[in-house]
Amino acid sequence: MNAQIQHYENKLAFEIDPSDLFAALNTGEKIVPLDARKQHGYEDEHIPGAINIPHATMTEESTQHLDKDVLYVTYCDGIGCNASTKGALNMARLGFKVKELTGGIEWWKFDGYATEGKKAVKGLSVQCAC
Repeated sequence: MNAQIQHYENKLAFEIDPSDLFAALNTGEKIVPLDARKQHGYEDEHIPGAINIPHATMTEESTQHLDKDVLYVTYCDGIGCNASTKGALNMARLGFKVKELTGGIEWWKFDGYATEGKKAVKGLSVQCAC
């Protein structure tokens, strides 16, 4: 039983779902969505407030402007893509606090949340309380 409890605690420590991310963004927590896909994917559509650093370009130099006190939530297209996992691993290796968004941008939209970009979709909007 202890191994099972540890498994689920670890899962929650390293992953976040769209509704928890949405709630955190709306309460002004120090949290930033990080799109780990290539730039053209980000430009087409991204989570509001997200920054874009493709996982393959994450280095000390490309992340030096980021605040290490912030929790970064990496995401990609969805369950058929592992850019968010690669991005989370890279960010953790670089010393950042990071979680991975379960389901990526597809589950973000599935839960009814808006996106920004050339192919933005309407939905519930993030309205920060800060």
